Amino acid sequence: MTPDFREKLKDIGKICIPGMRLSESNKDFVSGPGTYELKGYIYASLAGVLKMEEDEDSKATIISVDGLRTPSILPKTGDIVTAKVMTVNPRQVTCNILCVGPSVLARPYKGILKKEDIKPTDRDRIDPYKCFRPGDIILARVLPMTEIHWYHISTAENELGVVIATAEGSPQGVTMVPINWSEMQCPKSLVKEPRKVARVIPENINQDIFPAVDNKDKKK
Repeated sequence: MTPDFREKLKDIGKICIPGMRLSESNKDFVSGPGTYELKGYIYASLAGVLKMEEDEDSKATIISVDGLRTPSILPKTGDIVTAKVMTVNPRQVTCNILCVGPSVLARPYKGILKKEDIKPTDRDRIDPYKCFRPGDIILARVLPMTEIHWYHISTAENELGVVIATAEGSPQGVTMVPINWSEMQCPKSLVKEPRKVARVIPENINQDIFPAVDNKDKKK
């Protein structure tokens, strides 16, 4: 076992979500089951647990993700969920719900965030596109179900909203940082974009899932 591989062992067992960047892709780290390679990096292709194995011949580390099977966990009214924004239009935001609290779901569930449930004030004047963009990772609260095929969710609390986002045109994998409650900025390109920024509370999000979410002290 190489020293570099022993150093990486501490990451084994971390929870991953689809699209999460796991490692560089090179002669030392190669993509395995449950992952894909894009522009020199390895990303998770499903929700699950990170695995690393050392190839005996090449000594390269094989990065893979084992899918989780937690069929008993379902979002319920009042739960804080983690979701990925899929589409945004003037009336609502559609999402894939990936986690309930720190627990990764066995499969994503469809969530609908209506315009009037984005913020607690000025509900009629809110522009959803100035709050969320496709690809954003958000925290939201599950509302009482009124439809059988999807969950209604809300971000109308200070603690809820965007926790991870990438600006249009920013380098791949570079996460924006909050600069106030309604704006985020790419640290590389310095591009600023409007967002409904969440005030992240540790018990609402698993730091192993989202290690980049450590910027709440930077908000003013």
